[in-house]
This record gives sequence, C-alpha cells and structure tokens, in this order.
Amino acid sequence: MYIKVRAITQAKEEVVEQITSDHYKVSVREPAEQNRANARILELFRERYPNTRLRIVSGHHSPSKIISIDTPEDI
Repeated sequence: MYIKVRAITQAKEEVVEQITSDHYKVSVREPAEQNRANARILELFRERYPNTRLRIVSGHHSPSKIISIDTPEDI
C-alpha cells in the first residue's frame, strides 16, 4: 500500500492530519537536514501502522513524499 504525504518541517507542534484514505499532511518539529524530518515522519507512521515495514519510496528531498507500507503478509 502506498500513501502520499505532504511534509511541513520545523513546525511548532507535531500533527498527522488524514486528508483522504491515502493522503496525509504531517507537521514535524525536526528540520529538513540530515534526514531528521524524514526519520521523524516514519516514526509517526510506525505508531499509526504498527507491525509493518515503512519506507520512503519517493520524495526524500521534497515536501511531497510517497511512503510504502508493507504488512507482514506482503514481506
């Protein structure tokens, strides 16, 4: 399963807002330096989707990202 994420870095508070079933808007406190914001985004989604493998497929250096969510059956 793939989800689309719009990332906002260096926000005052962290928020995960679901816009549609596969589109999210995520605000994180971390800066977009040294992969810190991407790591925090994946941490937030690990809380939402436990026991899955998450990875950023597209958008490593962009605010618009595509994240792959693999369930144990998919792995």
